[in-house]
Amino acid sequence: MAAHADPLVVGRVIGDVVDLFVPTVPMSVRFGTKDLTNGCEIKPSIAAAAPTVHIGGRTNELFTLVMTDPDAPSPSEPTMRECLHWLVVNIPGGRDPSQGEEVVPYVGPRPPVGIHRYVMVVYQQKARIAPPSPPAGVDAARVRFSTRAFADRHDLGLPVAAMYFNAQKEPANRRRHY
Repeated sequence: MAAHADPLVVGRVIGDVVDLFVPTVPMSVRFGTKDLTNGCEIKPSIAAAAPTVHIGGRTNELFTLVMTDPDAPSPSEPTMRECLHWLVVNIPGGRDPSQGEEVVPYVGPRPPVGIHRYVMVVYQQKARIAPPSPPAGVDAARVRFSTRAFADRHDLGLPVAAMYFNAQKEPANRRRHY
């Protein structure tokens, strides 16, 4: 009988971004008509707008969604690990992130080189979080973000769900010049 390999372990999400955890809340992610599965490839143009995310749980429970790129600026030299792409807190269970409080607005994948992983991690909150104010220059706050440090700072514990997809730079349209 073949052993089941956890795609989050195989994709090094566990280790690079979060510690080993047991998923306890269902999460689904969709870009347009494409449902995500762990490790699937998404074109950056498809992921330019925020995905539709559904987080399970009861409506009286609150969740935090963090989306990062742990491979910035390149998978072989991730010196900016992690780059924050989206942060939403106080999402009611059974709802989507639009029902929560967006702390850092969504920015789609923009991998300059190589194949990048984009990781979405969900934490169950113990209490309502006063949304942290992003420092002056939100773009500067996106670089060298740490999902683990954020979870520790806000006493979130281990994740309850996570998913990742891959993206790489799309070739520019080749136009004929006469």
